Amino acid sequence: MSSPEIEALTQALARLPGLGPRSARRAVLHLLKKREIALEPLLRALDAVNARLTDCHVCGNVDTTDPCSICADTRRDSRMLCVVEEVADLWALDRSRLFPGRYHVLGGRLSALEGVRPEDLTIDLLIGRVAAGGVDEVVLAMNATLEGQTTAHYIADRLETYPVRLTQLAHGLPVGGELDYLDEGTLAQALRARRPVS
Repeated sequence: MSSPEIEALTQALARLPGLGPRSARRAVLHLLKKREIALEPLLRALDAVNARLTDCHVCGNVDTTDPCSICADTRRDSRMLCVVEEVADLWALDRSRLFPGRYHVLGGRLSALEGVRPEDLTIDLLIGRVAAGGVDEVVLAMNATLEGQTTAHYIADRLETYPVRLTQLAHGLPVGGELDYLDEGTLAQALRARRPVS
């Protein structure tokens, strides 16, 4: 049995993605054993982030500055705009360091079942960014789900009158994927997006 404070810490960690009760207990034990090198720096880092955490008013990213470090980076190509559903998608794409432009976070995806309408997302803000000029290409990086593709089609319709190039992430076979392990939807998309062998 542990104190209520330690139990509360364990339960708080267990609510994090990827951590269950057993993993949370192991993490708490590690933090307690290595208080000076693990617990205290973690507490300082959490406190600093908590004090400065904000949403970027330009793109919707979560950062400790507004505008965020991506929007403020002058080395980024402001003519390219990648639209993603959530901040996690932005971070995943940016981690690859393959996209040189800027981002726009919608804050979700259209879903009739969940009651998410266009006005619940930052689509109007996206249209405003494109209408202001200076954007040559909009990359629709929605998830390959029915709701993600519905959202991409809706945005494409809204951007139809603007002189921008609309592109979408390719879907289909993953690198290193074996055909017999892939689901039918992935295989169908790969077949539809087939291209000539050069």
